[in-house]
Amino acid sequence: MTTTTLLESEDLAWFRDGPSLSVAARGAATALARRIGLSSHRAGEVALAVTEAATNVQRHAEDGALLLRLVRSGDTAGVEFLTVDSGPGMTNVSAALADGTSSAGTLGIGLGAVSRLADRFDLHSVPGRGTVMAARFWPRTGDGRAAVSFPEDPFAAGVTRPISGETVCGDAWAVRAVDGDGGGEHPVLLVMLCDGLGHGPLAERASQAAVRAFHATQDLSPEGVLGAVHRALRGTRGGAVAVARIEPAAGRLLYCGIGNVSGFLVDDGGRRALLSAPGIVGAHMRRLRTFEEPLPAHGALVMHSDGLTERWDPAALPGLLGHSPLVMAGQLLREAAVRLDDASAVVVKGAW
Repeated sequence: MTTTTLLESEDLAWFRDGPSLSVAARGAATALARRIGLSSHRAGEVALAVTEAATNVQRHAEDGALLLRLVRSGDTAGVEFLTVDSGPGMTNVSAALADGTSSAGTLGIGLGAVSRLADRFDLHSVPGRGTVMAARFWPRTGDGRAAVSFPEDPFAAGVTRPISGETVCGDAWAVRAVDGDGGGEHPVLLVMLCDGLGHGPLAERASQAAVRAFHATQDLSPEGVLGAVHRALRGTRGGAVAVARIEPAAGRLLYCGIGNVSGFLVDDGGRRALLSAPGIVGAHMRRLRTFEEPLPAHGALVMHSDGLTERWDPAALPGLLGHSPLVMAGQLLREAAVRLDDASAVVVKGAW
């Protein structure tokens, strides 16, 4: 496995659109940057970029929000943010990123400057529907050079968002590279999404137990992983869980799910649904069954909880497959998430 495959990430806080969005997001981002050891200059760049992005959401978005994330590559930590909004969208993204372009009332540095301050930047916008933007910031030296070599966009990324009124999310996702014939460049990947029953701290307890079991199990088949998660969730509320095993060399995906976790293989031709069985992991499961599907060329795997409806349509989001897994997950959240439940989505792209 190369360092470009996976990143560890943690969703820290959502900041909802409102008069204090930019102030709250800037303060939290600055504190996080300093806590993980970014230089004062780099922390200032993070704060500047977050403020510009948040102010754009305030000025132009409908139902906008900013997610602050912690990312890690080995022993090195960085800051990442994601903005999600339903609004007018951008008819010309290239023009919006051009130098000197800044919306009235922002800091005046423009999104183009935000993209240059970030080590990784991605933006997808659909006129009439909304915009999702992601930016990642690693440490830099005093002269602005990268402090160490950092990974590019990972093969997989996900987003979680708690139900309105809660600060913790009962959904969780995890990805790991496993031993197997991954064809050299692309390793075999295991992907899991867990939706703990209900919401709040007890649901979070169940989903985090699922994540620990997912990483600890030695049985690397989807059924084996689900069995380990089932045992780990006994004594908790339980949850809906799906596990996918991506085998690039074989050109196939193995999928096993219990409960209301949705899975899809997506390509330019549309999407193909993956099947799950009824039940509650940690309480009662039917006999597990793994389904095999061919991996679509230049496609993606999407998994999400029932905090997103299944009514999203890839055709309504032109160009989405050309973007990073994080931006793809953010667009699905923007497009299909509901406020009356925890919501989560994980996307794997470029892994085969």
